[in-house]
Amino acid sequence: MQFRISRVKGGPQARAGQVIGLLGGSFDPPHEGHVHISKAALKRFGLDHLWWLVSPGNPLKAHGPAPLQDRMQAARAIMRHPRVTVTNIEAHLGTRYTAQTIRALRRRYPGVRFVWVMGADNLAQFHRWQDWRWIIETVPVGVMARPGQRIGARRSKAAKVYRQARIMGRASHVLGYLEAPAWTFINVPMSDQSSSAIRARGEW
Repeated sequence: MQFRISRVKGGPQARAGQVIGLLGGSFDPPHEGHVHISKAALKRFGLDHLWWLVSPGNPLKAHGPAPLQDRMQAARAIMRHPRVTVTNIEAHLGTRYTAQTIRALRRRYPGVRFVWVMGADNLAQFHRWQDWRWIIETVPVGVMARPGQRIGARRSKAAKVYRQARIMGRASHVLGYLEAPAWTFINVPMSDQSSSAIRARGEW
């Protein structure tokens, strides 16, 4: 049996049937918390690979991040794992919002099973994202708990609207093979590092 391998300019290659996790963000700057989330996601969500989608900019933030090239360089320096790829594919696709990126990736990587990976703090504000209902109804979503965000995330609008689509943590390893909507919330020991705190200390 032959499997089609797809690749986008500026992006990694993937084979039909693979489960690829997508961890988006400005990574301004990347830190050990991102690394911890990535390694946990690979294991807990049964991912074949995980892609860091280093975005050109965050639509929900008023001020732009550091130059993309600087963030890419820092991300590749800190995230060293054979199944994690740091990519600026959104810059090549010309997408700005998560829904746009997912649509573009699904077109360009036919047969690949994508899982959107995010921290619990993002679930708390997920209903503010453009086309957020389309996202959760199109790709499975894996949520990683962060310190101080567990209660707010579980009480979020998205969690309430799609409570029937939530799967328990013990079944999270099959998340990528489920039909959307499907999401799970994983409690794992998390680093309390944050990009905003690092910037506030003048370390970036």
